[in-house]
Amino acid sequence: MGILAFFLLILIPYADSISFSMPNISRNYEGRFTFEGGAYISDDGIQVTTENNSSRVTGQVTYTERLHLWDKSSRELASFSTNFSFVKIFDQNDLYRPDDGFIFFLAQNSSVIHGANDSNAQFVWVEFDPYCNPWESSSECDHVGINVNSRASVRNLPWEYDMSSRRECQAWIRYDSASQNLSVSFTGFQNNTVFQQDGLVYTVDLRDALPEWVVFGFSAAAGELFDKNTVKSWMFNSSTLQVDENNGSANKLGLVVGLVAGILVLIMLFGILAFILWWKKKKVGNKVGELGFSMSMNHEFEISPIGPRKFSYLELARATDNFAEKEKLGEGSFGGVYKGMLKDLSTYVAVKRVSKTSKQGIKEYASEVRIISRLRHKNLVQLNGWCHEKGELLLVYEYMENGSLDSHLFKAKSLLAWETRYQIVIGLASAILYLHEEWEQCVLHRDIKSSNVMLDSNFNAKLGDFGLAKFVDHEKGSQTTILAGTLGYMAPECITTGKASKESDVFSFGVVALEIVCGRKSIDYKGQEKHTWLPEWIWELYGDGTFLEAVDPRLGLEFDEDEVKRMMIVGLWCVHPDSKLRPSIRQVIQVLNSEASLPVLPINMPVASYFTTGMPSLFGGSNVDLSTSSSYLDGR
Repeated sequence: MGILAFFLLILIPYADSISFSMPNISRNYEGRFTFEGGAYISDDGIQVTTENNSSRVTGQVTYTERLHLWDKSSRELASFSTNFSFVKIFDQNDLYRPDDGFIFFLAQNSSVIHGANDSNAQFVWVEFDPYCNPWESSSECDHVGINVNSRASVRNLPWEYDMSSRRECQAWIRYDSASQNLSVSFTGFQNNTVFQQDGLVYTVDLRDALPEWVVFGFSAAAGELFDKNTVKSWMFNSSTLQVDENNGSANKLGLVVGLVAGILVLIMLFGILAFILWWKKKKVGNKVGELGFSMSMNHEFEISPIGPRKFSYLELARATDNFAEKEKLGEGSFGGVYKGMLKDLSTYVAVKRVSKTSKQGIKEYASEVRIISRLRHKNLVQLNGWCHEKGELLLVYEYMENGSLDSHLFKAKSLLAWETRYQIVIGLASAILYLHEEWEQCVLHRDIKSSNVMLDSNFNAKLGDFGLAKFVDHEKGSQTTILAGTLGYMAPECITTGKASKESDVFSFGVVALEIVCGRKSIDYKGQEKHTWLPEWIWELYGDGTFLEAVDPRLGLEFDEDEVKRMMIVGLWCVHPDSKLRPSIRQVIQVLNSEASLPVLPINMPVASYFTTGMPSLFGGSNVDLSTSSSYLDGR
């Protein structure tokens, strides 16, 4: 799988795009910037200006990578978008004499901004300027402006900012290479109310205004009176430039691809031969392994002083009325799940009976007992016991009165109130945090989906089904293995590389969170070919500012709009195609609990660099579930 992915990737043209998202800037991001003058970074954000011993110092910060804005050979021009939030703290001695402003810039080099009066300087900036400069009319004071190779703005709009509020401002800047429009939107404050202002647009061919490669970042001046300018969050995304095929690059690429293809053919032949030999050896080894399975499992779990107990087959047969059909709770690829009553304990249990014909079920049985028997958390389904005798493999779980989450969301078992849905998401996130960070080893679940989230009598969420789970070291945090999971919930990097990680679990969590908000399945099949992938649809609504249209219509108006917005944006953050830009599950919990601000997301859903088409094309329109396991109540 990895070889095939490499072969596909090498055919993709070299990409010069830049994409990053920093929702809460802190010292952890220090290595991604270059600081000049008084600029520095703290846990509050990027401090663009500073005051030290009564000395007010202008500052400047640039991103470490340069942006390939346009290509000299092909004349291809890149599009880009950026969104950032910042705070201006004015000199409290005189709120009516602010500084010389704060700017976002693209320039030939960082020194150009300091020498903006140079007629040869090449720069474009967007200024947030509350001060009247000598070259500006009184009508241009307190404005947001676009500047192109000049300190005077070519376009500007009034900017109403409460100088005493210390409120966070948002700015959105986008350049469309097709229309050559540079557009700016920003927030202001009026009558103690935040509002967004649009309409600042200027048409400019940036190939005429800027060189091929530019630096970009922020700059601010201390001015006669000191202002503190702090960047709190920053997102940036640029499109990929296409290299001119006539410049020789294509020929070099073709040669490389030809050589690699020849080598890959040889590797595949050796791989097929090795597989045949391995398969023959495995057939012999399986017979020996099955004989020792029961003995080794008995020894491993009986020596543990805590954890699940061993049941006899007779006990479980009696509890389930000899596995009667009327006691069956659900059916999966592994076999069936039955409701049982343990009379000696006066408690109901759910008994998973692994099919004797399921080879994968045997592996999942061993994996589940080894892993979940050692875990203890209020949001994990508890494994009470196990049994492997008389050719049977049985797992005994605590009984979940309200079944699986998907039965309520998609099968109309009941209508979950909004408060319940929000607490289910918090509970699921808490379970994943325990698996990823709080236990002695990191546990990758690898199959988080709504049918594996169980609900107790109080509708508390409990994550179950650890048949695909893996232990990894906390430092490693990922594992390359065979493809496992369920389409619609699997992260894109898992599909191409088979690599599971904390980030891929977070991706699956994000899909479930969006399902809970919308009451819709991750993949909505319509006929044999057409389907809608839930995250892509919601991202479109987010970009249009109409994401409330996605809320489960069965809720009517009975929901908290702020919580809906928070959960949807967190869900989209988790399903970001680039695993490096997803949050940790701890960050997710902080945002859901309103302990951290919402992330800054691009208006359009990004495409992972290792795909040439959109995410939904990976599903191919076929209703395929790659998971070989399911929760004990998923009813499949």
